[in-house]
Amino acid sequence: MYAEQYEITLPADHDMDAVRRRVASNGHALDDRAGLGLKAYLIRERGVWGSPVNQYAPFYLWTDVGAMAEFTVGGGGFQNIIRDFGRPAVHHWTGVACEGGPARGSTPRWATRRLTEVPTGSDTTGTGTAEAVRREIDAVCELARHDGVHTAALAVDPERWRLVRFVLWRDAAGEPDDAAERYEVLHLSAPHLNDLPHGRAW
Repeated sequence: MYAEQYEITLPADHDMDAVRRRVASNGHALDDRAGLGLKAYLIRERGVWGSPVNQYAPFYLWTDVGAMAEFTVGGGGFQNIIRDFGRPAVHHWTGVACEGGPARGSTPRWATRRLTEVPTGSDTTGTGTAEAVRREIDAVCELARHDGVHTAALAVDPERWRLVRFVLWRDAAGEPDDAAERYEVLHLSAPHLNDLPHGRAW
């Protein structure tokens, strides 16, 4: 599993309904994309859930790295983002864990994203990183048991040693951590949702 996200920050007075219309017209394009576990079409709206910005920030979970590469740099769809918004930085992470929640059969309306550093501590054995990640995996699996959770995933960026916890929610985001950023889900493409790993990736 591979996680991917890009963030397009829009002017403070941008009409976010224009983004909603764009997704309503084009969001189905990846509904049958090979190698795609899910794409959540996300927005943050200035002043909503404490967001300081207007932002379009889709989040992907891929089951196939080749499909992710073809989409991003092989002319498989991302060229439309570059055409309309310029070329944004694309964040990507290696999947660590994924769990379906009790609301997996519903349509998610909200999402949360929590970024945390993998602590270094004073470990001299080399096992501290694994222990820290294991604790985060346990937390994600526990979170996935909440009634409103559709999908919970954890992934790592080993360049910056940073974890991303991404959760899709059926209703208003119930993430208990105030550090999590909250998004509205405009559409969910999930052609290979059932091919995403269950539990820890190894």
